[in-house]
Amino acid sequence: MVLELPIAGIMTNLPAEEVAESYIKLDQRAKELGSKLRAPYMSLSFMALLVIPELKLSDKGLFNGKSFEFTDVFIE
Repeated sequence: MVLELPIAGIMTNLPAEEVAESYIKLDQRAKELGSKLRAPYMSLSFMALLVIPELKLSDKGLFNGKSFEFTDVFIE
């Protein structure tokens, strides 16, 4: 299951109804796999932004902004 974002990796040219349907299916699948987050994909998308200064998600893993180091701690 994939929702492609061909425009700069953040947008799609698909109709809103199709995007909503795909997002709902992806959200349900994440929860079936064990995610306890209310909105798993929205949570992930915000972790890379500056609005959450203490914890960042990068291609190298979780980064603690307070200690300025990568962490191997899992957060539930």
